[in-house]
Amino acid sequence: MHSFILIFQIFIAISLGYFIAPHLSKNLKQFVFKILPYFSYILLVSVAFELTQALNHIDHPTTILPPAILIAFTTSIGSFFVCLLTYKLIDRQSLQGKISLHLFVDALKNIAKAFLALGIGILLGILINRSEIQFEFNSWYLLLIFIFLIGVELAFTQFDRSWLSWRILLVPLAAFIGSCLAALFNYLLLCKQYHLNEVMALAQGYGWYSMSGILFTELHSPKLGGIALLTDLFREIFAILLMYCLGWRFPRSAISSAGATSMDVTLAMVKQSCGTHYVPHAMMSGLILSLLAPLLISLFLSLNF
Repeated sequence: MHSFILIFQIFIAISLGYFIAPHLSKNLKQFVFKILPYFSYILLVSVAFELTQALNHIDHPTTILPPAILIAFTTSIGSFFVCLLTYKLIDRQSLQGKISLHLFVDALKNIAKAFLALGIGILLGILINRSEIQFEFNSWYLLLIFIFLIGVELAFTQFDRSWLSWRILLVPLAAFIGSCLAALFNYLLLCKQYHLNEVMALAQGYGWYSMSGILFTELHSPKLGGIALLTDLFREIFAILLMYCLGWRFPRSAISSAGATSMDVTLAMVKQSCGTHYVPHAMMSGLILSLLAPLLISLFLSLNF
């Protein structure tokens, strides 16, 4: 139920932005368009900050970091390449973006800015932890403001009908298949510590750490809840890096690697790296995976193999 409430809030925010946009003054519209590019970096700072806070509140983080990083990296890469191969076989025309020196230079600049934002977030988290200041931070409301602004921009964007075709479903499908294949590979390395159903369940978070950490703790154990939290935090970061590095070249594959986060946190990066045209693709893929994630996690944890 909690996941549906969060999804409902996202769609309320983007709908409000979309329907309010035509009634905004010219100055307000220009203001929205000016501040939108900076929101992606603000969100990156918040993600890195929350990562350092999460590590500070988890007992023995060094024991759960290796499996979390392994699962996060392989599921992100698996989703990316399964989507890439799928579109190469089925829809070659939509496989790649245009290559140009200008786009390449912009991509390098965005990568540098992304690393800088992540570094600032980590540094802030470390300083807060060392100062022992009691500081609670929730980026959810900041995210809703960004989603609202995206809705405003979408109201003035022209889209064709291609994103409504069945091909868009290949993006979340590739994320699911790629994550499952990565989980099978991970099990070969982690079989002495974890059961197959546990590794499969950990691969189904799709970057939604605020949901998966709580769900694993309630359904299984605090230890697996900590691994799930870190796995999806790292998965989000890996997806962001893939978005900036390759999103301009392989937009749908980058969206697939972003998993459930493509409809919220990484939506800023989709717009910036892949282009506004792919925002609806990201919203649809993120919605489907957000609905599936808690169901798939619960299903795999209920199995015994």
